[in-house]
Amino acid sequence: MSDVSEAHDYEKLPEWAIGFYEDYGAPDLIGLADVFHGPLMDRKFGLRKDDLVEVLLDRRMLPENRDPVVRGMMIGGRGTSIDILDENGNFRTISRDVIVEVKLVSHLRMTYIEDEELLKFEKDDLKRRSEVHEMVEKTSEDHGSNLWG
Repeated sequence: MSDVSEAHDYEKLPEWAIGFYEDYGAPDLIGLADVFHGPLMDRKFGLRKDDLVEVLLDRRMLPENRDPVVRGMMIGGRGTSIDILDENGNFRTISRDVIVEVKLVSHLRMTYIEDEELLKFEKDDLKRRSEVHEMVEKTSEDHGSNLWG
């Protein structure tokens, strides 16, 4: 058994995923593969932003004759839903309550802690949110003075 999970190269991607792969700049997929065995600090696995996935939905929650599999790239998510850009280019938000299974087709990004672009984005976003919060506090009326008690 290898220390690296079976790596997907370009030829092994399903037909629907090739467009995403090419639009993403055709990264080296072998270097992005999951690592399940070896020293704990070297293991890398789990879903990441921009992963290519196939999501199986609970058929009971879907209209008649609708395909229960959503194929596409994970854009993001919240506590109750995930956001996917599907194979047809449609943005879809899917409730976590109807997801039966998520199959990873391929990673397109490095792991979170190794992804300098994503870490910079998170830092800049935190700064932006802080600035917006300060602006709201400065411009809003004082609502605390009319509280009873």
